[in-house]
Amino acid sequence: MPLAFVLVNVEAGTDKEVLDNIKKVPEVKQAYMVYGVYDIIVMLESETLEKLRETVTKKIRQLDKVRSTMTMIVMEQ
Repeated sequence: MPLAFVLVNVEAGTDKEVLDNIKKVPEVKQAYMVYGVYDIIVMLESETLEKLRETVTKKIRQLDKVRSTMTMIVMEQ
């Protein structure tokens, strides 16, 4: 199963709200608020690369208050 990590930037002060919404996405296996350039890191797992892409583009990027994302697809475990 394809696995990816998504780094998320959100509007200032909305970290917890966005994190709670991200955790509701079924493909999300883990999600954490972090310090640094990004606000949230998310681990996703999906049945196919296409479903993984749909999860990022339609379920995470379109969440209210998400400003940007960077996705890293795992090549080898």
